[in-house]
Amino acid sequence: MAATLCTKLLRNQGWAPLIQSVRHGSKAVTRHRKPLHIIKQKLLAVTQYIPPPRVVPPGAYPAENKCVQEDAGLSLILKKDLKKVFEESKMVAVVQKNGSNAEDMMILKHRLCKHGIKVKFFPNQVTRSFLSDSVYCNMAPLFIGPTVLFVSKEPKVKEMLSALRASPQMTLLGACIDNTLLSAQGVVSYSKLPSVTVVQGELVSGLTMLTSRTASMLQHHPARLSALLRQYVKQQSPDDGAEAAPKAEAAT
Repeated sequence: MAATLCTKLLRNQGWAPLIQSVRHGSKAVTRHRKPLHIIKQKLLAVTQYIPPPRVVPPGAYPAENKCVQEDAGLSLILKKDLKKVFEESKMVAVVQKNGSNAEDMMILKHRLCKHGIKVKFFPNQVTRSFLSDSVYCNMAPLFIGPTVLFVSKEPKVKEMLSALRASPQMTLLGACIDNTLLSAQGVVSYSKLPSVTVVQGELVSGLTMLTSRTASMLQHHPARLSALLRQYVKQQSPDDGAEAAPKAEAAT
């Protein structure tokens, strides 16, 4: 009786059980950011605002040719040295360095020095500036990249090529020999020509042979000499000989 009464009173007062089962759901994110369509991405990229460059007032920054003015004195000295090299040397060859170290360059200098060939280093900017105002302006395209000059007072081309064969990292680009600009193949062809002494010997021997033949002909009988002279006159005037032949045929 008491139990039933207690249950009725507690229900009327809003009593709730002491233990309740509460269900916790997963915290799912329902708002995902969708990727833009490719056409919309392109449209946004094309229509993106690009601000114009800021106009710099004149005189706000120092002049760009300031370093050039500072090095003007050194450039003039190098130009004078380069002019002296071209005036005193009959052979000026342009060679490109391809990864050669200091040891290889020292060995090459020693080989060239034995034949009186010197190695000169000049900046390409100074060299092109000098060549633009000189008679050697056609050599300016050769000075691209790391280059050196092989100079000598006499054109010793064979010695230079033999030294370059032992140094494959050095490439011959061209040369100016006796005020004549030659390509790499032209330098090789020039090296195959005989020397001046050999040509002079051949010329003297040829002239001596002609004079000896003339002297031997003059020692022959005068009748033979006159016949040779008549034959020479006929050869020099072929028209007269052609006219004389029909007359002789008509007379016969």
